Amino acid sequence: MPITALVSHPSLPLALAGEPADGFAGWAAGLVDTMGGPGAGLAIALENLFPPLPSEVILPLTGFAAGQGVLGLASALFWTTLGSVVGAVALYWIGALFGQRRMHALWARLPLVKVSDLERTERWFARHGTKAVFLGRMVPIFRSLVSVPAGVERMPMHVFLTLTTLGSLVWNGVLVMAGYWLGERWDLVEGYVGVLSEAVLVLVLVALAAFLAVRFKGRGRTAGHARGRAQHRRDA
Repeated sequence: MPITALVSHPSLPLALAGEPADGFAGWAAGLVDTMGGPGAGLAIALENLFPPLPSEVILPLTGFAAGQGVLGLASALFWTTLGSVVGAVALYWIGALFGQRRMHALWARLPLVKVSDLERTERWFARHGTKAVFLGRMVPIFRSLVSVPAGVERMPMHVFLTLTTLGSLVWNGVLVMAGYWLGERWDLVEGYVGVLSEAVLVLVLVALAAFLAVRFKGRGRTAGHARGRAQHRRDA
């Protein structure tokens, strides 16, 4: 039986309560029904290019499909990982085509940041970029974005492909296997990963707020010193 029927048919014991047939789960299930493993890979490639598309829906649903015999488990893992790599390579080349020169030119126009901030980031990526790409593939929000600085810094392609494949295989494997084992309750994965995504977003916002507070404070102190020097010259 097609997985779209399992998702949408209310009379089946494996139906997912509250999941609309025309929702995102229905779209992803339709790709898997129509194309099998390549459909799951296509969905994940698009998720990498458009992060708002949730991997926490696509991957467990693919695992659920594998559990129902719609496709093989090995096929599910292979195609979703290949899709992740294809999407990541596309983002890598976007970063590479943008390049360091354009990045520096854009950065120089941004308020509250300094070229030295970007240079420090580049030095950090030169030292820790391999860990960032590998571990970043397992962090919501950053799992797609980390490919862009790798392209900007022109990380060797064979290194990027190896790290992206391994990191994607870990992330995809966990979520696909969760859907495979949970069966009709595969949608529980979305809730847990959603909490993790929100935690990551909160940490990013806190870090950004701290950066802006320090930068505004530094500017206020610099402006105060400048006014003091000007007053001293007038008094003299």
